[in-house]
Formats: sequence, structure tokens, C-alpha cells
Amino acid sequence: MQIGIFAKTFAGTSALPVLQAAKTAGYETVQFNFACLGLPSMPDEIAPEVSGTIATASKQTGVSIAAISATYNMIHPDRSVRDAGQRRLGHVIAAAKAMGTSLVTLCTGTRDTEDQWRHHPNNTTPEAWRDLTTEMAKALKAAEQHGVHLGIEPELANVVSSASRARQLLDDMQSPNLRIILDPANLFETATSAESQQLVEEAIDLLGPHIAMAHAKDRNAAGDFVAAGKGVIDFGHFVTQLRRAQFDGPLVTHGLVEHAAAGVAKFLRGIVAA
Repeated sequence: MQIGIFAKTFAGTSALPVLQAAKTAGYETVQFNFACLGLPSMPDEIAPEVSGTIATASKQTGVSIAAISATYNMIHPDRSVRDAGQRRLGHVIAAAKAMGTSLVTLCTGTRDTEDQWRHHPNNTTPEAWRDLTTEMAKALKAAEQHGVHLGIEPELANVVSSASRARQLLDDMQSPNLRIILDPANLFETATSAESQQLVEEAIDLLGPHIAMAHAKDRNAAGDFVAAGKGVIDFGHFVTQLRRAQFDGPLVTHGLVEHAAAGVAKFLRGIVAA
């Protein structure tokens, strides 16, 4: 497994210093975000020289681009908002390989109109699922044309709120270009160690062959997100279960401040080595 981090953990508005900071902190790969270039996370356009800057920085530092973030609210109640997000997503998909990656990460969305990471009770309605599959079909068509994979993540606040909902989406879409990002901290809010381990095992049973990336953040006993190794998740168990599924891809941390990055890299490297 390659130890990675969200690139936007590091301050900077150009690719080279951000990737160099990731390397110095002990990371081999990053999940990149256009915010690292001083741009919106979902730009209205992506010039070829922008893609080239990212690829060149990756080659110079030896830090690979595991994925590009392209999150927008895929089930926003306002169709025009979804259309604008789909249009911007198309630009990211078209540019992904020039940036050095073939994985683009998504947010499956929520009916909340203000925050794409906030739960809404209408997320469980058939209409919300219909909007998701309609939106995802468009995204997958573009991804298939460009040879790119789209990564979706079970996230309690979103329409794909669990491993079983992620499995349902895989079954509904029937596309090899749809992949899974698995973060154990997104499978529960509060849980005992035994309960969290059971949720991880169940998720990997359902999704294992489709996992393209694993995320590594943690939750404390109160349910708040904390840096990996500072909460209740047994990352040794998580890595063991990923290996059971023959996963050997990037393990990417986030939800931490920059000064904690080196310590988390050391922690995760120790877990993977063990």
C-alpha cells in the first residue's frame, strides 16, 4: 500500500511546493485538489498548462497523484446546480490523465441545499436515488470515454450512506469505471471497537473487489473526526481486512492539520509494515 494524504492539507497555491511538503512529511502519493493551485475545487475550465504543472510537479518530487477531487452535490434539489456540477466534472475527467491519474473522486450528495456533506431526511427517498443514478450515468459515460474511474465513498450524510447503498449503486450502474473509496470513519458516528471492526468487515465483504482507494481518518469516543491513530478505529484491523480483499492501492489520510502530517505518516507506515 502507498501512504498518501489530501494535498490541500499543506498550504500553498502551486503544485510543486505542495507536493514537496507532502514528500517531506513522509507521503508517497496525494489526493489532489485544485484549491492547491489557488483555484476553485471544481474549475469552470482547466487549461492544458494547469494539468501539465501538476504532472511535472509529480515527476519532480516523485509523489504520485492517486486521485483528483471533483466533488459537487450530485442530488442537489436544483437541477441547474447539478448541471453546473456535471459540466465542471466533465472538465476534470477530460484532464485527469494529463495530470497523472485515472481516478476522480465524487460526492454522491444530499438534498441539503447549502452543504453537500450534511444529512437531509429526503436522502432516502426514491426520487433522490433516481436523481443520483441519472447523474451518475452521465458522469460514467464521460469517464468511460476518457478511460477514467470515478470513486464514490459511503458517507453517513450522503445518499450513499452505507456500504450496502454503495453496493446497490454498483449493481444499478453496472460499470467497471465506478469504484469505491472506503473510509472506516464514515461507516459510523459512534461505535465500540468491536462494532467498528464488524462494520469494516461487512463493508469489505460487500465492496472489496471494487475498492480503488482507502481513506484514513479517525473518530473519537464522542463521534468527532480526529487524525488517524487518535481515535477508536483499529487501523491494524482495517489494513488486514483490506489485504484480505487483495487491496494494494493508496491509503490516503485527511482530516488533520499540517503540523500533524509527519506523525500520521509514521503511524500509518508502521501499521502497513506490521
